[in-house]
Amino acid sequence: MNDTQYDFGMVGLGVMGRNLLLNMADHGFAVAGLDLDAAKALALENEADKGKPVKGTTIAEEFIQSLRKPRALMLLVPAGKAVDAAIASLLPFLEPGDIVIDGGNSYFPDTDRRDAALGEKGIHFFGMGISGGEKGARFGPSMMPGGDKQAYERLRPIFEAVAAKVNGEPCVTYLGNGSAGNYVKMVHNGIEYGIMQLIAETYDFLKRGLGLNDDALQQVFSSWNQTEIQSFLIEITGEILQKNDEVTGQRLVNMISDRARQKGTGKWTSQNAMDLQVPLPTVDMAVTMRDLSAYKDERVQAAQQLGGIDVASNSDTDNSQLIDQLRQAFYFSMLITYAQGLVQLRVASQAYNYGLQLQEVAKIWRGGCIIRAACLEDIRQAFATNPDLPNLLLDPKIGQSLLQRQTDVRAVVKTAVDKGIPMPALLASLSYFDAYRSATLPTNLIQAQRDYFGAHTYERIDQPGIFHTQWS
Repeated sequence: MNDTQYDFGMVGLGVMGRNLLLNMADHGFAVAGLDLDAAKALALENEADKGKPVKGTTIAEEFIQSLRKPRALMLLVPAGKAVDAAIASLLPFLEPGDIVIDGGNSYFPDTDRRDAALGEKGIHFFGMGISGGEKGARFGPSMMPGGDKQAYERLRPIFEAVAAKVNGEPCVTYLGNGSAGNYVKMVHNGIEYGIMQLIAETYDFLKRGLGLNDDALQQVFSSWNQTEIQSFLIEITGEILQKNDEVTGQRLVNMISDRARQKGTGKWTSQNAMDLQVPLPTVDMAVTMRDLSAYKDERVQAAQQLGGIDVASNSDTDNSQLIDQLRQAFYFSMLITYAQGLVQLRVASQAYNYGLQLQEVAKIWRGGCIIRAACLEDIRQAFATNPDLPNLLLDPKIGQSLLQRQTDVRAVVKTAVDKGIPMPALLASLSYFDAYRSATLPTNLIQAQRDYFGAHTYERIDQPGIFHTQWS
């Protein structure tokens, strides 16, 4: 490599890593990339604008020595063993004060483990979630870093330059201690699961429940993106529904298998929420439905044996009122999904000493990331007004938005039940709303049952203490 001292290094030059480095180069930073595949290292240089300081290499020591001190480098390799292997290969060449960033979707306990191990050597470790996909990496992602706050100052100018901007504000900020960045990204992905499931249920209701054809379906989602539910996921749904298959000439979405895949971040979100005793029913149901989708052969058999759902004919019936109610129901459920995820972040911040500021989380989710949506500005304002807000449902403005739409949600649920259209995430969102605003729940009976069969004791409403009854 030449004598240039590069501002930032990237380990892993797949499309994401390469695009992020090129983004940095566009903003005036000298960048270097390392990959075992010489073709990827060469591709980095070939894709960079001529004259910009961009260098690729396959030699770890050469790569490390080319970075200005304190060195800042990011790993964009598959989560798990690959991250540990990459760190081990670089460690002999690193020095105290250097900064290593894991930019993948690592499970947050792994980040804590790596942070502790590298900290013993005086090396700062950051777990940073990156959202926005390949295009976001190239032109402006949302980034969620967590680690040593003082070390973040070495990274801040670069990250703020390349991040997506909303109203001139970069969609990146220091989030908190330890694995805060990876944790926030995990919950981001859980919310993503929930919203995607809600969109899928909405699409199913329109298609099978109301009989809308492909053109009408596409028009509904495209028009909805001009309303209060404007978001990246609604936007791309409209584009997906318009795409024709080059092989059959039909809409491509109709040729895609309904066996949904997952990489585990939604499951991690649900599992950890249960550990923290945070109810997350919309996300839980989204994970469940992806699991259920894998049972394709059994579902086909059940449709034959138990009677499948008849798709409604595309008649001249005016469904405009019900379609509008469905939009309102989706908005209601989307807000509920954000609310559940943000409660999890609040509780986790206390449990793991992250020091999260939820206003800042909502702020950096407004642009660049997959779950960006117009409503995130209202969410940001809610936490700006009350940083200690325990749940978005208690914000006066958002609470009123939910109350105004609850009748529409119930109308959609009733119609879906009558037609046999499964809408579990929508129903879970409504049930969460109804349960959260219930001053009393029937769990007193559950407590009595537990005491009856297991002597697990219970508390009373009229006096303090723990009680047990000899029921029989």
